[in-house]
Amino acid sequence: MRIASIKGRSTLLMDDSHGIDIETASGGTFSSDMSKIYDHWEDFVPWTATATGDGIEILPSDFDAPSPAARQIFAIGLNYKKHAIESGFALPESPVVFTKFQSSVTGPNTSVDIPREGHTDWETELVVVIGSTARKVAVDSAWNYVAGLTLGQDLSERILQASGPAPQFGLGKSLNGYAPMGPWLATPDEFADPNNIELGCLLNGDEMQRSSTSDLIFSVAELISRLSATVTLFPGDVIFTGTPSGVGLGRDPQVFIQPGDELVSWATGLGQMRQTFTGS
Repeated sequence: MRIASIKGRSTLLMDDSHGIDIETASGGTFSSDMSKIYDHWEDFVPWTATATGDGIEILPSDFDAPSPAARQIFAIGLNYKKHAIESGFALPESPVVFTKFQSSVTGPNTSVDIPREGHTDWETELVVVIGSTARKVAVDSAWNYVAGLTLGQDLSERILQASGPAPQFGLGKSLNGYAPMGPWLATPDEFADPNNIELGCLLNGDEMQRSSTSDLIFSVAELISRLSATVTLFPGDVIFTGTPSGVGLGRDPQVFIQPGDELVSWATGLGQMRQTFTGS
């Protein structure tokens, strides 16, 4: 099953460009607000198996973030071996966790304003959306708490991220528009192996990243288990699971996004996102 927020309305996708309005098809049982869909996920999933309705045409510009109002946005650093090495860090013994602020969330096809004097970088990531409240979850049952997967960019302003006496990860990764997600959410059963999803990105047509989530140091299940051991995960919460190698900071010479650039991100089974950039 694939669902999306289309112009602010929850939509069950028939294919990449057609869908069924969920509120209309369910007679109001399920909300037009995607955030409320996750609150009733266990009832919603069985309903989709028999859902029918008039199809609507969908354009790429119609897609919003699949979890547009997540209460908590977790992000994991250094979760691919090669990325940890290119960043100059030892491999972590436990997940490196930080947060992105809700105001950074945007849809999959956007124009992002970046600081002209900054060093904005790309980080293509698999994003997990939680489907039911999770607290002290065992690794072997963690996938039961997942609503689905989507694609994300953990855009990062490296100068701000490294400023001050302590790193400003949350602030440097939370400028407006620095958390694009989408275009849709796919349930785990849409994948032959949800632990092995290829992903990558291109900057102005040149490949910058290509890897697979099979290379994650801490798997999706491990991340959910470890996070839920400390905090409660709520329906609609988002976990950016980490980026592979190939970021601009780790290149020689370093490369950063400039006004006028185009960044295209992709993941197998999750479509693609397109960001263009302006400078202020």
